[in-house]
Order: sequence, then C-alpha cells, then structure tokens
Amino acid sequence: MAANVPNITLNNGVEIPQLGFGVFQIPPEETKAATLTALEIGYRHIDTAEMYGNEEGVGQAVRESGIDRSEIFVTSKLNNGFHDPEDALAAFDVTLGTLDLGYVDLFLMHWPLPGVGDFVETWKAMEQMYAGGKVRAIGVSNFKQHHLNRLLAETTVVPAVNQIEIHPYLTQDDMRAYDREHQIATEAWSPIAQGKVLDDPTIERIARRVERSTAQVVLRWHIQRGDIVFPKSVTRERVQANFELFDFELSDEDMTDITTLNRDERTGPDPDHFNYIPS
Repeated sequence: MAANVPNITLNNGVEIPQLGFGVFQIPPEETKAATLTALEIGYRHIDTAEMYGNEEGVGQAVRESGIDRSEIFVTSKLNNGFHDPEDALAAFDVTLGTLDLGYVDLFLMHWPLPGVGDFVETWKAMEQMYAGGKVRAIGVSNFKQHHLNRLLAETTVVPAVNQIEIHPYLTQDDMRAYDREHQIATEAWSPIAQGKVLDDPTIERIARRVERSTAQVVLRWHIQRGDIVFPKSVTRERVQANFELFDFELSDEDMTDITTLNRDERTGPDPDHFNYIPS
C-alpha cells in the first residue's frame, strides 16, 4: 500500500513520501501504538519533534514494525530552548539517542524565534549536523520569506523543507511560490485547521460530489497542490481514511473553489511574534 504514496525529491536528492503520519499532541504513552498502526496501514513517513516529547515511541514503533529502516522516513525538530549552537548540536545528539534509529531523515528548526536569538547561527549548527552524516536533510519550520532571505544570504545549505501552517483558510500561496522558486519543499501542518474547515459548505458540497469525507477532500487538495502533508489521528479508522487519498481526484474547479476560501486565518501563532521556549 505504501507504494501508492508518491515521493517528492528534495533539493539534495533525498526522497520524502508526500503523505505522512504526524504525532503532534499524541501522548508519549500512546505514540508507539499509534505509529505502529500507521505503519501497518502503509504510512512510511513519520513526523515528530523534540517538543512533542514522544520521539521515543516513534523510534520503538519503527524498530518493532518489521519494516526495513531505509523504507521509513522520520522527521524530528529542534526544540526552542536549544537555539544556541552548542545546545543545538547537543540536542540533536539527544534526538539520535532517543529515536535510536541510527540516523534521522529530516531535522528541522522548529521556529525562528526572532526575539530569542539569531536563527542564522542556529542554522550554521544544523549545517554541522548535516555535514556529520547522521541526518539526511535539514530544513526549517514556520519560516517566512524574510527569515529565509537571511539564511540564503548568510549560510551555505539551502533548507530542504519549510514546514508551515497551511489549510483552506490559510493557503499561503505567496510563501509556497517563494519556496518553489528556491527549490524548498513545502510541508503543511494543521492541514485541516484543527477541524475548522470540515464544516465549510464549499468543502461539504465537493465531498458529496466525490463521495468522500470532508477531511479526505481537504487532504487531497493539499496533495494536488504539491504540499507534503502528515495528518494526525489516534483513531485507526481515521488513520486509514487519511491514507486513502490516491484513488480519486478533485477537478480544477474544485481546487479553485477550495483555494478561494482563503482568509489568511491562522490556527497557530504568527512566527514573527512567537518566542515560546518550553520550561
């Protein structure tokens, strides 16, 4: 079943499955079982983060799945309290040990934190991680154009990925175009806006026509736009349904109707003002 999910080739040649399974807000004690379920269904891309506190469960699931490590793409992210370059390098080593998978496929800077430190210096530490060979690709999360402009001007490695909030009420067309221009793949977090878009009349109308759930319609919209997406659920039926996106298509009119729902409405914080560091 995993073969149904297309791969996207990152700017360094590494391939990432376009559809993954996210473990944000899954309690640590439930993460192993949820990830095993996703792997059994056919997912081969798991998205976690140091901040989520559940990397250990992801690693356990991957090791116990019976699936070759090389077939599973694992992403984690640098926690906000470790932006000092030395702290960042140490935090990455902790992630390597906690996951216990030998290497990480993708490691992201979780937030730019403009009021905390200099994210350029943090990125230079991530370039060291990449050079060390224990991470196959590095990228950023929640970066805007002006953040990326600094990285491109002052550092060597172009981020492979920019993971940002995207959904029909926040389509981020300009940011996606910028990423595409600079060969940065765009990942969409909060792809259904924490459920807020699922009752939208336009999406309900399209769902009735294609005989799919509103969640499947929204996720299919992401896929057809070229975004990498990793919905989260702990319910097997929903995890299964979220995987069934490749045997139907939305029309050009459907795609346009959903995209025009944009209202620049965030469910999460604005990266220009978000400086949260977990205690």
